[in-house]
Amino acid sequence: GHIVRNWKVRWFVLLQDKLLYYKIEGGKKEPSPKGRILLDGCTITCPCLEYENRPLLIKLKTKTNTDYFLECCSREERDSWALDITGAIHAGHPVQVQELHRMKNSFRLLENISLHHIVERMCEGNTGIKLTRNLGQGNRYKETFTGSALVDWLISNSFAVSRFEAITLASMLMEENFLEPVGARSTEATRYSDPSEQFLDDSTALYMFAESSKKNISPKEELQFNISELSGTILKQGFLVKQGHKRKNWKVRRFVLRADPAFLHYYDPTKEENRPVGGFSLRGCLVSALEDNGVPTGVKGNVQGNLFKIITKNDIHYYIQASSKAERTQWIEAIKPLT
Repeated sequence: GHIVRNWKVRWFVLLQDKLLYYKIEGGKKEPSPKGRILLDGCTITCPCLEYENRPLLIKLKTKTNTDYFLECCSREERDSWALDITGAIHAGHPVQVQELHRMKNSFRLLENISLHHIVERMCEGNTGIKLTRNLGQGNRYKETFTGSALVDWLISNSFAVSRFEAITLASMLMEENFLEPVGARSTEATRYSDPSEQFLDDSTALYMFAESSKKNISPKEELQFNISELSGTILKQGFLVKQGHKRKNWKVRRFVLRADPAFLHYYDPTKEENRPVGGFSLRGCLVSALEDNGVPTGVKGNVQGNLFKIITKNDIHYYIQASSKAERTQWIEAIKPLT
């Protein structure tokens, strides 16, 4: 209730410009609505983490600053309602509605992403992720959080705009040894070859901060780069996802394209120092887009869409994923004149 803060079951009906709610008596909804929420000028917050013991909330604030808290029965139902309500709020703006549906399962990471910064925010006392004792497979684990709780936290703190993006970020945190799975449910998932299936957006999958995220780890032997490689003019830079050469896993890297001399270097966004972790000369390279229908030969895991390939003159194959077809085209067009 928005006057008396008690919780009651209501039957909701979403119309184009309003949300109606009905009382239920004897298992049936009453013919007349108990109330309505006008959607014009509303803002929606989902996930809403204001009630620690109610993780399935949607918050609606009307243009008259009345707050409504709606609790759903599952995360899937919550996210479905949130998407449809948001679409109704923006019904007069069809371009925004299309963008909302595109974002639901899109891949678009924030610029200047820092996994270190995300972990620091997660560890903050009042605003960080809540650490609790959890029971799994008969064992009690201290200071853990669930996969779905982390996904909710990443979205509510604006590190991701959809569950798809949040799962991608959480997978990166686990891949870079900031997080580790705890218990049989989450540990079992790490055996999948597809990185996108290794982190579970699930309220029964447990995770904790890895020891490596609490202390400095001795760095791997650093790659040596000729200073002249890094002295070229920067033509383009941005975040892309690259398949590893050994483990064939996918990691976000910041790519920097340079001319005179023509090199493409990539950096680990989780590292504070501004040193590339890899790179190669573009002279004699071949660059081409990969088809979006199915998984191309040489690509491991269920990674589809917006892929392109660079083959060096030494026949080393690099598989890279952009966030959109337009971005893929921009990178290919920028690289081709330098080959």
